[in-house]
Amino acid sequence: MKVKTILVSQPEPKIENSPYFDLQEKQRVKIDFRPFIHVEGVSAKEIRHQKIDLSNYTAIILTSRNAVDHFFRVAEEMRYKVPDTLKYFCQSEAVAYYLQKYVVYRKRKIYVGKRTFSELTPLIKKYKDEKFLLPNTDKVKPEVPKTLDALGVDWKQATFYKTVVSDLSDLENVTYDVLVFFSPSGIESLFKNFPDFKQNDTRIAVFGNTTIKAVEEKGLRVDISAPTPETPSMTMALEKYIEKANKGK
Repeated sequence: MKVKTILVSQPEPKIENSPYFDLQEKQRVKIDFRPFIHVEGVSAKEIRHQKIDLSNYTAIILTSRNAVDHFFRVAEEMRYKVPDTLKYFCQSEAVAYYLQKYVVYRKRKIYVGKRTFSELTPLIKKYKDEKFLLPNTDKVKPEVPKTLDALGVDWKQATFYKTVVSDLSDLENVTYDVLVFFSPSGIESLFKNFPDFKQNDTRIAVFGNTTIKAVEEKGLRVDISAPTPETPSMTMALEKYIEKANKGK
């Protein structure tokens, strides 16, 4: 069956040269973007209920740009002046660069991992006498607390923001040839919005093993998956599938 319409369960890319726009033009398909989940901040009052006093910590572990935004938001709400001596341990370069939105980069102690959380651990271990705070979402990857416990450092996790299911009721009577998912939360949102969802001829594209598992647990069929050695990105996987499905168009 041919592919003419695709719904990507993420916000529309802000950059003009996104591979999604190239795919749309090249394959003559219509691609819509709609976040199936969104992030909401937790109030300073709720964080106090978690027994968090920001002045108790000498180092912050930041795993995402959301963590950066919500740490500084909460600090402002609590009227806490973030000290220049605070150490920042950032999971990736992207997170570290994002810090510049809030601090003068060259004047701060910033330690940067490569990409995964485990790649940040040698740096945390090097400064194991610090008191670490992990401002995070309500859905933390299990490897993170496990890794920090194994390091034997003094650390505390706090929920600074939550992943919330978006309202998709306006899509009730809209159908797409392909639905694209990047996390189990996206699948959860689909079924919270449409409990009676039936896949039928809709193709499902997924990124990552945990998302594949979430799709299969709901009894759905995975038609397109990434990353693979052949198609490391979602747009490459979609293009390969579309070329095959739309042959002779």
